This record gives sequence, structure tokens and C-alpha cells, in this order.
Amino acid sequence: MKQKLTLVLALALLATSAFSQKNTRKGEKKGPLFGLHYNMQDFQAPLGIKDPITGKVYSKFKDMDKGFSLSYWKGIHPKIDVAIKANFSFRDYRAIRTGQTQKTEFGAELEPTLNLRPFDDAALLNPFLTVGAGAGYYTDKFGFYIPAGLGLQVNFNSITYMFIQANYRWDLTKKDPAYGNKKVTGDNIFYSIGLAQNIGKEKAPPPPPPPPPPVVLDRDGDGVLDADDKCPDVAGLASLQGCPDRDGDGIADGDDKCPDVPGLARYQGCPIPDTDGDGINDEVDKCPTVPGLARYHGCPIPDTDGDGVNDEEDKCINEKGPASNFGCPVISEEIIKRVKLAAQNIFFETAKSKLLAKSFPKLNDVVTILNENPSFKVQIDGHTDSQGGDEYNQGLSEERAAAVRAYLVSKGIDEGRLASAGYGETTPVADNKTAAGRAKNRRVEMTLRNY
Repeated sequence: MKQKLTLVLALALLATSAFSQKNTRKGEKKGPLFGLHYNMQDFQAPLGIKDPITGKVYSKFKDMDKGFSLSYWKGIHPKIDVAIKANFSFRDYRAIRTGQTQKTEFGAELEPTLNLRPFDDAALLNPFLTVGAGAGYYTDKFGFYIPAGLGLQVNFNSITYMFIQANYRWDLTKKDPAYGNKKVTGDNIFYSIGLAQNIGKEKAPPPPPPPPPPVVLDRDGDGVLDADDKCPDVAGLASLQGCPDRDGDGIADGDDKCPDVPGLARYQGCPIPDTDGDGINDEVDKCPTVPGLARYHGCPIPDTDGDGVNDEEDKCINEKGPASNFGCPVISEEIIKRVKLAAQNIFFETAKSKLLAKSFPKLNDVVTILNENPSFKVQIDGHTDSQGGDEYNQGLSEERAAAVRAYLVSKGIDEGRLASAGYGETTPVADNKTAAGRAKNRRVEMTLRNY
């Protein structure tokens, strides 16, 4: 009775497929399908496959266990689908294991699989490989298995599909000593034929191609009709009535005297000139015929006093002087000798920085020179011999130079015109091994300058 019911179910499934017109396109994935399948299971053939000595024995159709499946299919790639099947089988599982037959026995399985095809889903006939995993409940036992096999897909306009499959299923459950050392189901060959219907929304067909454009005369193909094109044989710009503009300055090449260099209309398409070539165009150059600098508006660096030393290098821009003295007047040798003589006559208390009174006359002469020449400045440098420690000598030299500076300031000389520094024993002018040499090294030097 069970076999008759399942056969009627399969025939009804095959007889109720509906075909509709639908455009299928290559490269598309399969839409969602819902299917119904008629199944047959052969539990005899695997025994012969595993033990060739017994010979391969395939069950006849009437001896196979029948069933049906509900399935869901979905494409994840134009050539790869996933499927989930719910299988229902009618078989006396308990009787096989225990010899106790029940009135109604069945198996319910859930089986996800991956299906790989050599052709796009749109092909009419498409063989495929199947591999997956399955689990089931068989009357009173749970079991697990691995299905793998071959199938054929027949695509009717991507609306209805027919699937024919043959899978070998490996039973993964352990043998149970309590039931004759048998597995829950045992390996079997699973045959299936069924139909599946596309339950997804139908994709809109691609829009028809636009009508061909009307034939127009545009010989150079620049989008400007020949009737409006001033340069009909050379591609150009609509803004220039179809004429080209190579340098992109908005002036048509035919009117541009510098067609490869962007320019201005007031210079007939050429850039603003730079007559003196100093990089500053004539429109902003205040000295357009003499090379100059941008910070002087195109003019050369000025020389206010006309001594040949420009103001940027001249430290006395209002007094003439040679470049060797930074553009300042050369100080007379007589004044330099007077300052040098004053420096040679500066005396301090031994090992101290207190000036002796005999230093004052010559220092007062320096005060006179500075008062008579307001542009003069003096650098005062202190030096010692090598007697004593380095740190002590450095400090003493600084203090002595500062004492001279303080004296000059006390006589009314502006501090800004005086600078002092100490060098300790680092710059001797004589041999520190002799008393005479050490005396020369203990000195104060004054350098006069007017910049």
C-alpha cells in the first residue's frame, strides 16, 4: 500500500509542472526553488560494492524502499547551488535491527548539500555533482550519514526544474551490539526524481536598446553640427563654435598667436610678457627693462648710498664704504691705533677683575673716540694665561672684559654699542711656559667697528 501511495504521489508531481515564458540570461544565479521529489533506496547494492566476492546485487524497483522529499534550492554562484532536503522514507528499520515489526515505521531526514555544475544555470541540461551531510530519525534511533553522487538538472525557462539524482550514502553511526551488531540504516544508494518551482520574484527583462540617433552632419564628430561649426573638419569645442583650443585658454587656435601656451585675449592669446626675463611679468614689474626681484616689484636691490654695495648687504646704507667693510666707511688707522694702545694699557689687581687707576687715561681716550663717532661700536674680549684651572680662568676673563665695559658705560657710552666676552686661556698669543709669555697672554683686546 505504501508503495502505491508514493508512486501515485510521484506521478502527480511529474504531471503538474507548469511552464511559463521567461527570459533566462547567462551568468545569473539560480533563484529560490521549492521542490517535491519521489525517492527510492537500495540497501542491497552497497553490500556487493563493499565485498566484491559476493557480487554486486542491485535491488529491483519493487524491492526498493520508497519515499518522498521536500526541498529548497538557492544559487550561490552561476554554477553552484545549495539545497536543503527533508526526506521521508517508509522502511521497517526496527525489524531490520531487532526483528520486531511495527505497523508504521518511517525515517525522517534533514540533508543539506552543495551542488556543482559545469555550465551556467540557464543551460537546458546540466549534470552536477552533489556532496553534503545528513541526519535522520529512524523509528526510534538517530543516525548520521554522508551523501555524494551525481545528478542531472533540466531547466524549463528557469521557472520549473527537473532533478534526477543518484547518491551513495555512507552511514556514520556505530554498530549496535544490542541489535545484532548492525548500524541504524547501513549504507545505501538513494535515487530521486522530482520537480522544483521558482518561488522568487521574476526579474524584469532588460530595457530595450535606445533607438538609433537621427543622422546628422558632423564631419569632425565634435558634437557641433556642420551648419554651426566654424571648423567643421577639426574637432573643437561648442563654446568656440566647434573650433579647437589646444592650450585651453579660451581663445580659438585660429585667433591665438601662442596656441600652445595659455595666454590672454589682450595679448592675442599669448601670456603677459616679461621683457627683462626676471620672472616678473611686465604688468606688475616697476622696472620692466631691468632684471630685478619680486620683493622690489621687479626692480634690482637698491644701493642708497651708491657705494656699489646693495642695501641688503650694506650695513651702512646711508654712508659709502667698501664691500670689505660691509659698505661702511673704513675707520682710520690712527683711531684703530689709539684703541689698540688703550687696550694694551688696561691693568687689573692680581688675580682680580678690579681695574687699576692707571688704566683710566687711555680708556678715557676710547670714550672720546666713541663720543666723536656715534656709529662706532666696540667688542671687548678678555684673556688669561694658563696658570690656574680652566673654569677659574674662564670666569676671570669674562669678569675683566665686563669690568672694562662697565667703565665705559659709566662714562656715558650706550650699552648697546658695547659687547664683552671672555675666552680664558684658550687663545694664547705667546708661550705660557715663560713669565714674559704669560704676561702677554693676560690681556684685554678691543675691536672697533662701525656696523
